[in-house]
Amino acid sequence: MHVAVIGAGIVGAVSAVELQRAGHDVTIIEPGEPGGEQAASYGNGCWLSPSSVLPVSGPGLWRKVPGWIADPLGPLAIRWSYVPRALPWLLRFLRAGWDWNRVRRIAPAMRALVVGCPEKHLALAEEAGVGHLIKRGGLLYPYPNRAAFEAERESWAIRREQGIAWTELDANELHQREPELDRRYTFAVHVHEGGHCIDPGAYVAALVNLVVARGGTLLRAKAEALEIEDGRLQAVQTSAGPVPCERAVIAAGAWSKVLAAQAGDTVPLETERGYHALILGAETGPRTPMIPSDGKMSNVRTPQGLRIAGQVEIAGLEAAPNWKRAEVLRDYALATWPALPRDLRPEQVKVWMGHRPSMPDSLPVIGPATGCADVVHAFGHGHIGLAAGATTGRLVADIVSGTPPVIDPAPYSPARFR
Repeated sequence: MHVAVIGAGIVGAVSAVELQRAGHDVTIIEPGEPGGEQAASYGNGCWLSPSSVLPVSGPGLWRKVPGWIADPLGPLAIRWSYVPRALPWLLRFLRAGWDWNRVRRIAPAMRALVVGCPEKHLALAEEAGVGHLIKRGGLLYPYPNRAAFEAERESWAIRREQGIAWTELDANELHQREPELDRRYTFAVHVHEGGHCIDPGAYVAALVNLVVARGGTLLRAKAEALEIEDGRLQAVQTSAGPVPCERAVIAAGAWSKVLAAQAGDTVPLETERGYHALILGAETGPRTPMIPSDGKMSNVRTPQGLRIAGQVEIAGLEAAPNWKRAEVLRDYALATWPALPRDLRPEQVKVWMGHRPSMPDSLPVIGPATGCADVVHAFGHGHIGLAAGATTGRLVADIVSGTPPVIDPAPYSPARFR
């Protein structure tokens, strides 16, 4: 079949590779540069984390909502002007993680998407000729002390239930591994099966180039509408004209909502705006990528420098970035890595903001559209898009091809929001 893949982020790119592998003709529809700075896939935290099995929402989080609204620079912030529009999503978000039983129901579905992700992405990257971009060796979670780790005992218990193993490091072991890390951290957890991608944008671009080299088409255009007649897909209407096709995959990230509605599904998709600060040319940073508990920000060395990524801002697709949030990330880097220059000049710090496509229960929408089975949803991955991209792409190809799915697609169905 001829399949139009709408979006060239990590999910769309891997879906296109797997669809080709299954024997289909593929056209990727993407208005921007694949792997470019406009994409969430470019600016994420670089993590390939099989331990990312917990929804963003959690028990007791509702108590923090007033602070989110009051503090525009907090780790999770909601702009006052956007509160009325965000409220329905926010209520679903809080309900999804209201108690540990609900969290435990979500965890297996998240684990299914990310298990083995470093190895899966390494295989894809090697196929695309960029295997050097994927690194294995685990991921670190430093804490100020063991008591801070024990305060998160339940979340780690759920990870253990999902088959995730780790090694606990005392202060001496931690600083032998990470001699440049600030001494305020005296305990850490090393998750063995984790990995990371040192340049997600280049990786995504290489996957798209692989699709084109194998006979696929990259159409630089914006998908504007789905042409559906009598329940069957006829074409994807784009800014460059129609693309006749027999199947379409909606993998447009935070911009997927309108197209999903045309295929019969009203989904509570929101953008969690994320930021990163890149300390260009930094010669200090983690040997193993880490998320310290007091910052909840990814610290990763990349070829360009030290990337500090994180934060959540609920403000929609149109609002201008609040670059003070990126300054928070820069200042956090200075506090975490004492060897960084104290007098960083503006040109030494590159800042970025992008749109995580997020569902309130932290599970993506993957599966046939309600109003047209020729359309397959593949969006809403939130904080696990890069890690989950490999399994999602394979699942999409299975659904389109009508072959037994690599994992059970039921938890990701759009029907769960009815």
